[in-house]
Amino acid sequence: MNATGNDVLRAEARAALESAARASLRAPSVFNTQPWKWHITAETLDLFADPARRLGVTDAEGRLLLLSCGGALHHARVTLAAQGRSAEVVRLPDERRPDLLARIRVTGTAPLDPHAVSLAAAISRRRTDRRAFGERRVPRATLARLGRLVEAEGAHLHEVPDERVPELAVAVDQAADVEYFDPAFRSELTRWTHRPAWTGDGVPPSTAVAPGLRRVPVRNFLPSGSPGLLAGAGEDEGATYAILFGNGDRPVDLLRGGEGMSALLLGATTEGVAAAPISEAVEVAWPRQLLRRLVPGDGEPYLIVRLGYAASGEPPPLSPRREPHDIIVIDE
Repeated sequence: MNATGNDVLRAEARAALESAARASLRAPSVFNTQPWKWHITAETLDLFADPARRLGVTDAEGRLLLLSCGGALHHARVTLAAQGRSAEVVRLPDERRPDLLARIRVTGTAPLDPHAVSLAAAISRRRTDRRAFGERRVPRATLARLGRLVEAEGAHLHEVPDERVPELAVAVDQAADVEYFDPAFRSELTRWTHRPAWTGDGVPPSTAVAPGLRRVPVRNFLPSGSPGLLAGAGEDEGATYAILFGNGDRPVDLLRGGEGMSALLLGATTEGVAAAPISEAVEVAWPRQLLRRLVPGDGEPYLIVRLGYAASGEPPPLSPRREPHDIIVIDE
C-alpha cells in the first residue's frame, strides 16, 4: 500500500471515529448532564469523564457519571459496527489518568452487522418516557432478548417479580424523601431543571411528568414548577421493573454497566418498548442496600429501568443535547 493509500485509510478511519463520537451525543445520562468528552487523534477516539459535570450531591460517588459515560461508549461502538468498522476497545487504558475511560481504535472493515445497524438506527428514536404505561405487559420472550443484550456487555438484568415490586417502591420512595428534604439536593435539582436553552443539557419542563399514582413513584423533577407532560391514565399496571446490576462497583464494572444500559434502552426501542431509567434508589446508601436484596447472589445494583407500552401514541419530546464542538476535540 502506498503512502497515498495509507492516508486515505487513515482519513476514512478518522471520519468513522468522528461519526461515532457525534452519535454518542444522544446517549442517556443522569439529569441529562452529558458528563463526557471525546478526543480524536489520527488513529484513536478517547473517552474522558468530565468531572465538572458530576452531580456533587445526587451522585457523590460518581457511579452514575460512569454509567452515563458507559452509555456514550456503547453508542459509539454500535455506530462503528453499523458502518462496517471493526474496532479495538480498551477500557481504562492508563491507570495514571483515571478520567480516561476508554480508547477506541479502528482496526479495519467488517461485514455489516444487522443487529448493530438496528441498534444504531434506534439512537435517534430513543426517548425516556416517564408517563404511565398501559395494561399490556412486555412479553417474556422480549425481556429475554433484552437480557441477552445486557449480558453481552458484561452486566445483568433482573426482572423484579410482581410480589416484590412493593419492596422496590419502598426503596425508591425512601430515597426520594431523603433527597427532597435535603436543601443541597433541591438546589442541584433546580440547577439542572432550569437550564438556559443554549446549554443543550438538563431536564427541561417539556420532558418532565406531573406526579400521579404509580406502583413505583417517578421522580418529581419540578416540585415547584409545571411539568410539560401529564402523568397519563391508569397507575402503570402493565409496567415491568427490572434492575440492571453487575458483579462489583469498580470503575470498569460501572462503565460496563453503562454499556449494558445503552444496549437495553436501544434494544427496547427496536422492540417498540418504552423505557424510563429510575436512579433514586441507587443514589442513597440505605435504599441501595434494599435493592441488593432484590438481585441474585451478590450483585451490585446500578439502575432500575421501567419497561412497558405507552398508552399515548405520541412519543415524548426529545431531550436537548450539547453542540459537538463542546464535547469533541479533534487534533488537526
